[in-house]
Amino acid sequence: MKSSLVRQALILVALAFLPGIGQAIYFRDKVSWKLPVPASEMVTVVQARAWGENAIWIDARPDEEFARDHVPGALSLNEDRWNELLPQFLAVWSPEKKIVVYCSSQSCNASREVAHRLRNQAQPPMQNVFVLEGGWEEWLKSRQ
Repeated sequence: MKSSLVRQALILVALAFLPGIGQAIYFRDKVSWKLPVPASEMVTVVQARAWGENAIWIDARPDEEFARDHVPGALSLNEDRWNELLPQFLAVWSPEKKIVVYCSSQSCNASREVAHRLRNQAQPPMQNVFVLEGGWEEWLKSRQ
């Protein structure tokens, strides 16, 4: 019985490290599985800027980071305060707008989680939701 449990645990650990199955990362005091984002749902800073007024920028970082600095005009919408912040987003959202979600960096999972929720769990589920490649770090580089 004990060896069976050990074997199952080792198999699960091995599967976690296989490409495409999932990648464990640490995010704000918890282990989170990196959600895969198809290339069609990613956007570069240059592409997103070209959308101009047709884009709504969503900052998925914690409140403290948003308060320090953010993309001009971005709205804060993070997992910690989802229910509180979602109505502010819905007040400016319209179906024809593109939604650009970003967090700290490429390795940050918060933008993927928020984008996933907007696409699949928000009412109504939303189209045109994109994750910013490179996140906030890439935005900062583009300002230089």
